[in-house]
Amino acid sequence: MEHLRDVILVHGLWHQPAHLSLLTYELRERGIRVTSPLLHRGSLAADTAAVQEAVDACASAPVVVGHSYGGSVITGLRGVHHLVFVAAFVPDAGESSASLGGPEPLIAPALITDTNGSTRIDPEQAREYLYEDCSEELSLWATSLLRSQAPGHGRGVPGHIGWHSTRSTYVVCTRDRALDPELQREMSRRCDYAVELATSHSPFISEPKTIATLLASAISS
Repeated sequence: MEHLRDVILVHGLWHQPAHLSLLTYELRERGIRVTSPLLHRGSLAADTAAVQEAVDACASAPVVVGHSYGGSVITGLRGVHHLVFVAAFVPDAGESSASLGGPEPLIAPALITDTNGSTRIDPEQAREYLYEDCSEELSLWATSLLRSQAPGHGRGVPGHIGWHSTRSTYVVCTRDRALDPELQREMSRRCDYAVELATSHSPFISEPKTIATLLASAISS
């Protein structure tokens, strides 16, 4: 499918599309059209609907990449050429990111809960948990972009399980401090292909060229 030139990037909790800008640049340098919808729509269903709108706007079925919670979002999509899960949740029917991550996720010590129930990442711990293999400059930049996360998104259950019928790849991040690499390996067995990278939770920042090369392969497959 050489005519396929669309990639949709889906960020995770506490993040926003700007976090994906380094990867976006690398993909566009390869002549690939890139869209990165803003989530934080109030629920998993609403986030999924926003990304589905971007999928439907593509001229042909796109490659869709989900990072972390973004894996739950992309699981619910239809009309996709290839799903790529990057250190992401891969829920099956009746499962959520929260249920897969367990009652005490690794990221918990870095979370600050506000009085309205929203959570945010302690900026003093962001590099340790999210950007450990990034330069100090990149880590400070990424940390400055983090935003508060309204409650409930991670408990959403996808209404459709796309990876049952759509080709999928899982990228295991072996130095991840936010999502247990062993849990990632377990979820990767639900996908058709799996690769391992010696990166932290955010390889789209620390290794954007590597991820772009992987996505270019998914486009041509």
